[in-house]
Amino acid sequence: MERTRARATVFLMLFLGNPGNALEVPLDPKVLEGLPQPPTITHQSPKDFIIDPRENIVIHCDAKGKPHPSFSWTRNGTHFDIDQDPKVTMRPHSGTLVVDISGEKVESYEGVYQCTARNEHGTAVSNNIVIRQSRSPLWSKERNEPIIVQEGVSLVLQCRPPAGLPPPIIFWMNINFQRLPQSSRVSQALNGDLYFSNVLKEDSRNDYICYARFPHTQTIQQKQPITVTVLNLDAINETVAALYNETDFLSDGSAEERRPTFLIPSGSSSSKMVLRGQVLELECIAEGLPTPEVSWSKVSGEFPAQRTSFLHFQKTLRIVDVSEADAGEYRCTARNRLASVHHTIRVTVKAAPYWISTPRNLVLAPRERGNLICRASGTPKPTITWAMNGIPIENSPKDPSRKVEGDTIIFEEVQTGSSAVYQCHASNEYGYLLSNAFVNVLSETPRVLTPANKVYQVIRNSRALLDCSSFGSPIPKITWFKDSRSSTLDGDPYVLHENGTLEIHVAQALNSGKYTCVARNSLGISENHVYLEVKEPTRILKQPEYKVVQRNRNVVFECKVKHDPSLIPTMTWVKDNGELPDDERFVVDSDSLTITDVSENDAGTYTCIMVTTLDQDSASAELIVVEQPDPPTDLELTDQKPRSVQLTWIPGDEHNSAIHVFVIQYADSLHHHGHWHNLTLVPGFKTTAHLKLSPYVHYTFRVLALNAVGISKPSLPSRVYKTNPSAPDENPSGVNGFGTEHDNLVISWNPMSGHQANGPGLQYKVMWRQKDVDKEWTSVTVANVSKFMVSGTPTFTPYEVQVQAINDYGIGPEPAVVTGHSGEDLPMQAPDTVQVLVLNSSLAEVHWEPVPPKTVRGRLKGYKVYYWRERSLHKHNPHHVEQQVLTFSGNKSHGMLPGLQPYSLYLFNVRVFNGKGEGPASSNQQFETPEGVPGRPSFLRITNPNLDSLTLEWGPPYDRNGRLTGYTLKYQTVNISDVLGPVEELALPANETSVTLINLKYSTRYKFYFNAKTGQGAGPVVTEEAATIMDEAMAARQVDIATQGWFIGLMCAIALLILVLLIICFIQRNKGGKYPVKEKEDAHTDPEFQPMKEDDCTFGEYSDTEDHKPLKGSRTPSNGTVHRDNSDDSLVDYGGDGGDGQFNEDGSFIGQYSGKSSARDTAGGHESSEAPSPVNTSAMNSFV
Repeated sequence: MERTRARATVFLMLFLGNPGNALEVPLDPKVLEGLPQPPTITHQSPKDFIIDPRENIVIHCDAKGKPHPSFSWTRNGTHFDIDQDPKVTMRPHSGTLVVDISGEKVESYEGVYQCTARNEHGTAVSNNIVIRQSRSPLWSKERNEPIIVQEGVSLVLQCRPPAGLPPPIIFWMNINFQRLPQSSRVSQALNGDLYFSNVLKEDSRNDYICYARFPHTQTIQQKQPITVTVLNLDAINETVAALYNETDFLSDGSAEERRPTFLIPSGSSSSKMVLRGQVLELECIAEGLPTPEVSWSKVSGEFPAQRTSFLHFQKTLRIVDVSEADAGEYRCTARNRLASVHHTIRVTVKAAPYWISTPRNLVLAPRERGNLICRASGTPKPTITWAMNGIPIENSPKDPSRKVEGDTIIFEEVQTGSSAVYQCHASNEYGYLLSNAFVNVLSETPRVLTPANKVYQVIRNSRALLDCSSFGSPIPKITWFKDSRSSTLDGDPYVLHENGTLEIHVAQALNSGKYTCVARNSLGISENHVYLEVKEPTRILKQPEYKVVQRNRNVVFECKVKHDPSLIPTMTWVKDNGELPDDERFVVDSDSLTITDVSENDAGTYTCIMVTTLDQDSASAELIVVEQPDPPTDLELTDQKPRSVQLTWIPGDEHNSAIHVFVIQYADSLHHHGHWHNLTLVPGFKTTAHLKLSPYVHYTFRVLALNAVGISKPSLPSRVYKTNPSAPDENPSGVNGFGTEHDNLVISWNPMSGHQANGPGLQYKVMWRQKDVDKEWTSVTVANVSKFMVSGTPTFTPYEVQVQAINDYGIGPEPAVVTGHSGEDLPMQAPDTVQVLVLNSSLAEVHWEPVPPKTVRGRLKGYKVYYWRERSLHKHNPHHVEQQVLTFSGNKSHGMLPGLQPYSLYLFNVRVFNGKGEGPASSNQQFETPEGVPGRPSFLRITNPNLDSLTLEWGPPYDRNGRLTGYTLKYQTVNISDVLGPVEELALPANETSVTLINLKYSTRYKFYFNAKTGQGAGPVVTEEAATIMDEAMAARQVDIATQGWFIGLMCAIALLILVLLIICFIQRNKGGKYPVKEKEDAHTDPEFQPMKEDDCTFGEYSDTEDHKPLKGSRTPSNGTVHRDNSDDSLVDYGGDGGDGQFNEDGSFIGQYSGKSSARDTAGGHESSEAPSPVNTSAMNSFV
């Protein structure tokens, strides 16, 4: 796609360049041949031409014209005769001068040169070219006196380089050609001087050297070194005392702080003028202590962000490409902690002349008109003057077709032979501009220069440019046509450019076709045909995706592309903008790239590029190849101590996946030979670990690296590091004291590993004593066990226990004291003062007096309330007992009993329990729950549905929860859209179990809501739906009749009778001779599908009065048409609906064969209008 855009840009430049009304002379040699053309300057040296005195002088001047122009020069305003100077030559077919300066003084060739190119049609002149030689003079010899300054004061080291052409570039270095460091305190000014806001002791040196580099001659000059000595006040006092025999010449040894003041510029304000387009540099350097900071602001506006920069530590403001908008007041501020100072610089912007529009060459036909316009601007406004063929126009021959009006020359009715070259000169005090433009008077018939039958191919939705390059004088007018040439192409979507190019902004497929461009002027006409083909763009539908793949696996990049079928695509894959490796592992298919057995070298960015002759599309994806890290190497043990060592290692290759963590493992060849254990984890960015060690272990270490892919292989083991045995550092963990029986105490602990033992001969010293009773410990030493049982202890008595580790090298630290208890026994006493408070019909609160702690004989776990429903208070409810238990943990004295059944008798008791079990139960207590709302009715069903009544039957609730006071019945209608009607309500007595609702609507569905009530309110609702009968019953009867044997037989008899009547009817008609097309009628007769009139054996469709009525018994669709059944030859073909009376086969009207209307026919018509009974209609439809 980028290539297409570039091509379109080139076309646009070629086709749309040089817009205007004037005729452009094309560069086509076939056109140029024989066309006269005044001279045009094509190349010239710059106005200000600085030359190198070591090289020959070359002053360029080239021009074109027909015939080819001749050249001459002026120097300093007078003719320069090059034939008189053997050192000066002019290049063949050019006006370029070459001056051989060998053995000559360059100064003699300095001056102002101007080139003139002329032929018989006019004269063109070049700019004034000022020739100056570059200069790099030597520094004047001078002796720089050493500078001695007090610490803290300001200092300026002057450079003052010799004036050169162009000016030199200044920089400060030391004697070793190293640039001197600069900062906000020390910086170089624009004039090259070195400024110190305040000097420090370290500024003392003897090699401050200013260098000047002259860029044109590439030479460097240097100033004599400057010596600077910085003394503090103490040193100055000693010096003065030695000279003047005085003491305390200066009272203090430290420099005093100073408010900022500006070193440059001076005063509170200044001004600066800059030319438009040049670089504006404003500078503020301040001194003070501490060092001031400089900032800038524009008083009446903002800095142009894209063109502004701050240099030399904010001391220089630089604005490039200055415009008039940059004029104004700029303020620099110097600030330290003591004060701030401001300086305002008023900037004015002037402008050397610059072009608004340059005059353009005119090619006119005789008697045509045209203008040369020369517009320039500047500050001050430039003066515009005209010359013709190098002569001021006021001194040129008069021409009645020419009129000068300021910056415009107007030509009217030009004549053959008035061709000339005109010069526009714009000048003010800051510079000048010169431009040549010729007027060429030609008479030429139109020519279309674009090749004939050229085919343009563009991509849909891109711009199409159809070229119609032409030449003629007068300028031909271009018109375009497409295909049939019915109308010119102008207006959306077409744009006709002045050069004849036809542009279609957004080309579509419908724009494809043949285009004709016609060039026409007063002398003739020319046309050309081109073709436009609009192609579908190339698009990557599925782009390759970013892949992270482990080494040795396969990866597939998909790149599915859609392109125009008429274009030949080329799919190319590149890696990192280069060709794919020449490796059979890279397999390129039509829409994918597969890389098998991926290696690390395959990582990179892969791009699929689909290229056609018109466009291209590309998409890229990155491949990251990852794998487990390589194992660490070079394990080294350092800083070896009895209980620690430092382990270092070198990480292996990460393989594009950062190492998250290092795992350090150890093996103990003394206790668990060959078994590796994890010791510690180290963050992935560290390669050193300080390891804490245990005594009596023979350590071997290894390191593994872990990244997102997996864990590396282990490193090679380190050398063995042995630690000496010692007394245990720790005691067993998990020490506990508990009883398994009411008269014992079991002391247990977690056994220690050999790694924890710190030495051989591991034993455990077990100690115990009764808490707050015994002062002395009873102890026993055991080995190879993890518990010890003490017998004969009182029940649930607190004991203090300890377990201490011992080995052959000593005992462990003082063990911690753990409190345990001997075994528990069952509680001895039941809770007293048990009471109950009934809160509502389903909730009661039980209270009791807690038992004395001594009677618990163990750790109090809580209380349990056993309760059960003894019976219901209602005689109809069954009697059942289900005991329930609620546990209240801790030393509680009350609890809630939820979920009780209303209107019931409950019994309960309370028991205390400990870790051993439950104590005795309290005496049973009882309470009654009050009435509640009843449960659902046990059932609700609807029976005996009639036309206007329904019977409802129900059963009382299983859970009455009190005495029933009655029932509530609500009901409402429900239509077929489930919209509910108004609610009717009916109260029913408690002793009823059914009710019949009368006066209901027939064939209507009802929804019923039914619930029971007690004195506490209504219970939950049960719902049912049912419908009264009528339509459903009638349909059921119809179905029943239609399935009876007698009815079926009757219908068959009627059908047979109708068939006989039809046959008789047709026989009678044939004998009467009223039907001339009897043979055709016989062929199409199918009486089964046409019901006949019962009184005269005629068909209803042939009656004059029934012409527009459908047949009796027929089923007419909603659109009014009668569709034919299985028979292709039915009477419907002859009569149909009778709407148009047409006969389909011989074109005659059926009416001429029908009998006349009679009373019998009329009577039959009346009978047919009677509505048949539903039963008969249904039977007939079923039969047919």
